[in-house]
Amino acid sequence: MEKTIYFAGGCFWGVQKYFDQFKGVKETTVGYANGHTLHPTYQQVKSQESGHSETVKIVYDSKIISLEKLLDYFYRIIDPTSINRQGEDEGISYRTGIYYVDKEDLDIIKNFTEKIQKLYEDPVVVEILPLNNFYNGEEYHQKYLEKNPTGYCHIPIHMFHIGENES
Repeated sequence: MEKTIYFAGGCFWGVQKYFDQFKGVKETTVGYANGHTLHPTYQQVKSQESGHSETVKIVYDSKIISLEKLLDYFYRIIDPTSINRQGEDEGISYRTGIYYVDKEDLDIIKNFTEKIQKLYEDPVVVEILPLNNFYNGEEYHQKYLEKNPTGYCHIPIHMFHIGENES
């Protein structure tokens, strides 16, 4: 069954490349989520004025990969206790978030995040909200690290190969 989830994990270039490696992930799109500006540009988002987070839309086959597994993968690449910052990127547009479209996903997300919280002394500050809006990023941002293999990414390079060993 095809489902969709949205993950904001700092710079969206690496998050997209990371999730593209997993069997069952059918499609990823980088874009801007849950802000207050209609049809924001990258410059508006990066300036922190639009209220959006850099986010990756993930369409997946839930018969091949579960939401729990996607959440597990997501929490491996972020610092869930960091507010408005991942790696060298700082500001509200780099906040972490899980944005859902199916209400039945909320309990799964909350339960998984509660398990993650037990691993940290500091509070987990990942937003868990329904998707309010999502605008596709500009074409040059789509699959950016495939087009620009030496581009910046806050995710360690070895993380782009775990899909070879896990599914």
